[in-house]
Amino acid sequence: MKVVIVSLAFGVASAFVSPTSVRSALTTPSMSAVASDIKLPASVKPGVVTGQALVDLLQYAQDKGFAIPAVNAVSSCGINACLEAAAKFQGPMIVQFSRGGGQFIAGKSVAGGENQDSAAVAGCVAGALHVRQLAELYGVPVILHTDHCMRDWLPWFDGLLEANEKYYALHGEPLFFITYA
Repeated sequence: MKVVIVSLAFGVASAFVSPTSVRSALTTPSMSAVASDIKLPASVKPGVVTGQALVDLLQYAQDKGFAIPAVNAVSSCGINACLEAAAKFQGPMIVQFSRGGGQFIAGKSVAGGENQDSAAVAGCVAGALHVRQLAELYGVPVILHTDHCMRDWLPWFDGLLEANEKYYALHGEPLFFITYA
């Protein structure tokens, strides 16, 4: 199954166009009509999407020809803003966690030196748990995703796999949707 995932860099986009033109582009009738045509599969509920619901959502997006926006998370404020935007436009979204984003969420004082990987893992887990607590309240389906990993960062990725396995053992579903690339 081929799936297209689009990552959005809101800060960079806003540097090229004025906020007014972005706002008017997002609220045009054609955009509203497209959003209202999306009726998600019955298995896809507000909150973090996993298992068969995840498969159904990705297949639906492919069948209908739309991309699910993905945002790299670096703070709870950024996560909340993305959840709010997804709720406003009544669509699903992907929240991604990278090694650097995890370090940023954990905080500068613990993310340096010997603690880089453990801080990155802890920050990613904290961010994922944050999304799990709030996504249903916002009324949006969210896919939690890990970013790609270069060879030097394998200890971080191994830490995410371990955290994912622990979460699964306790809750019967994965903490993250992890892709191996």
